[in-house]
Amino acid sequence: MKQLARLVICFISVTTMAQSTKESNTEYICPPCNSECDNVTHDAPGVCEHCNMPLIQKGTSKTIAFYLQDGVEVLDFAGPMEVFSYAGYRVFTVSATKDPIKSQGILTVVPDYSIKDAPKADILAFFGGNSQAASQNEEVIAWVKKQEDIEYHFSVCTGAFVLAEAGILNGKVATTFHNALSDLETNYPEVDVRKNVRYVDNGEVITTAGISAGIDGALHIVAKLQGINAAKRTAYYMEYDNWNMGNGLLLSESNPYANTKQEGFFQDFEGVYQYKNDTTFKLRYNKHQGNLEVEIDHLFYPIYHENDDVFSDVDSEYVYFLRNASGAITGYRLEQNGKTFDKLD
Repeated sequence: MKQLARLVICFISVTTMAQSTKESNTEYICPPCNSECDNVTHDAPGVCEHCNMPLIQKGTSKTIAFYLQDGVEVLDFAGPMEVFSYAGYRVFTVSATKDPIKSQGILTVVPDYSIKDAPKADILAFFGGNSQAASQNEEVIAWVKKQEDIEYHFSVCTGAFVLAEAGILNGKVATTFHNALSDLETNYPEVDVRKNVRYVDNGEVITTAGISAGIDGALHIVAKLQGINAAKRTAYYMEYDNWNMGNGLLLSESNPYANTKQEGFFQDFEGVYQYKNDTTFKLRYNKHQGNLEVEIDHLFYPIYHENDDVFSDVDSEYVYFLRNASGAITGYRLEQNGKTFDKLD
């Protein structure tokens, strides 16, 4: 069993990158973890040797302000926080004051900033649970309105009421918690409220339904900003196996799911492959996730398509598949010019 486990680790730990898939001057960093490695740059993807987090491209990390009010729903903000944190974004919390708040009367949260001293953010996020404490606070709405150069506004559950009150949803399509849809429609007639959708993407404004839907919306933002494979890696890390990619209402021109390969493409790669020390592994297609999986000892590890016959693993490392003159897959390499391992079946 230990040998099989080591096989998996070796298979997903390749270090040589295809020159056709990245620019030579690309720098990589680890997601923020408040350690010294936050300031270390790398010239190739992989895993940070200090914190063991997968490296991300420098410049793709965004700063996100999570506005939290007393009574905020735990999963509303904790789910997206998990997504954005793993994806490498810098998240900070802000509230009307720096006084501690209670999430659902259970979890005490001390905001990092108040609306008086909060730094600039690329993305503003708002969440449900006593959201009227924010939407009906004139100082909070004034703060929201005066924020400049915001790339995206994001809301989960009844956090949409904050965006609506600030006028950000005027003329846009939006959704919210199922019990609050009628109230949003009645109180803000300039908003086109949609029911039975997991999230709505207007381009620069994304609203989601309640609670767990915030995870889907956050993964969608990661897919928009960093590509579908970054979102898949995040979902895999979170063991969010039920994520249904693109399961929202997409109204923007940016659709990260538009160019994904169909099942027929992946079937060429399915089969049993040779590996070191006379070991083998099996590749199969996961229809639900839309990617290949390595099967080892009844466990499955995703392999994501990059371009042509180049794939990558959960750590952004590359695997190069080979075809013969007839176009059939004959094997793979772990390095672009390295040893060839044959496809056996």
